[in-house]
Amino acid sequence: MTFLQRLQAAQQRHGSMLCVGLDPEPARFPAGMKDNAARIYEFCARIVDATGDLVIAFKPQIAYFAAHRAEEQLEQLMRHLRANWPQVPVILDAKRGDIGSTAEQYAREAFERYGADAVTLSPFMGFDSVQPYLKFPDKGAFLLCRTSNPGGDDLQNQRLASIEGQPLLYEHVAKLAQGPWNLNGQLGLVVGATYPAEIERVRAIAPTLPLLIPGVGAQGGDAVATVRAGWREDAPIVVNSSRSILYASSGVDFAEAARDAAEKMRQTLQDARPL
Repeated sequence: MTFLQRLQAAQQRHGSMLCVGLDPEPARFPAGMKDNAARIYEFCARIVDATGDLVIAFKPQIAYFAAHRAEEQLEQLMRHLRANWPQVPVILDAKRGDIGSTAEQYAREAFERYGADAVTLSPFMGFDSVQPYLKFPDKGAFLLCRTSNPGGDDLQNQRLASIEGQPLLYEHVAKLAQGPWNLNGQLGLVVGATYPAEIERVRAIAPTLPLLIPGVGAQGGDAVATVRAGWREDAPIVVNSSRSILYASSGVDFAEAARDAAEKMRQTLQDARPL
C-alpha cells in the first residue's frame, strides 16, 4: 500500500481524523515517571496502546527524543508501533530541509532507521531537497506550507512578484505539491489549525493532497473550523493534537485520561464534517 492508501484505510477503519503527536517531556510525566528520561519509551508506548484504535496516525517529534539522547527509545517505540499497531501510519515530525547526499541520509534515517511511513519536510531549498524522499515509493512526505506559528507570516504570507498572478508563497508551495513536484502521489501539506481560512485556500489549490494540521488543542486551533475548511471525502486530513492528550492527567491514570481526551477530540472532529 502507498502512504496515501494507508492513511485512507486507517481513516475508514477507525472513523478518525485524529493524529496523536508524541512529544515526550519528562518534566510533565506523571508521578513515578516525572523527570526520568529513561522512561520516554514506556510513557509513549502507554499512550499509543491507549489510543491506537482511535487515530488515523501517530506523529513522534524527533527533537523530543534527541534532546534527551533517547533515539534508541524512539527506535524501540517504532518497533512497538509496527508490531502492535501496523494498521496505523506513523509520521516522523523532523522538518528536514537539506539537499543532495545530506537529504539522502535524512531520508534513510526516517524510512530505514526509524521505519516511518512519512516525514515532515521544509521545502524552501526547492525540489532537490524533497526528491530524495520520493525515491521510497511507498512512503510519504508532508511539506511545510502554512504553519500555525505567528512568525509564519514573515515568509509564507509574502507575495511572489516574479510569478504570474503574484501568489502568496504558501499558495505557490501548495500548487507545486499538487502539481509538478508530486511525481508519485506521495506528497501532502502541513497547514496550521490556527488559520482556517488558509486551510480552505490550500484545499482549493490542492484538492487531492492529504493535509497534516497541527495546532488543535493546547495551541488554540478550532477543531470544528479546521474540519469544515479542509475536509474532503477522498483526501484525508490528519488533525494533530499532542499536549492536550499526552498530559490530560498527571496521575497514574494518565493513559486512561489520554484515551478519554482522544475519544472526545475524535468525536468532535467527526461531528464537524460537512453534511
